[in-house]
Amino acid sequence: MSWTDWACLGVVVAGIVLFLYGANYYDAVVGWFGVFLFIGGIAAYISLYVYNTLAKKPQPQNP
Repeated sequence: MSWTDWACLGVVVAGIVLFLYGANYYDAVVGWFGVFLFIGGIAAYISLYVYNTLAKKPQPQNP
């Protein structure tokens, strides 16, 4: 796994933790920030995966 994968995973985990903290202490701002971090981490991972897949140079074929 590359460092970008770990960073996206860290953002997703931080979002889950903040959501659970906001839910336990009835702090709506922290909870919603955690939800947005969770969604943003997943969106960043998917967009980086698609970008890296499309940016690969095609391998030459040898007959």
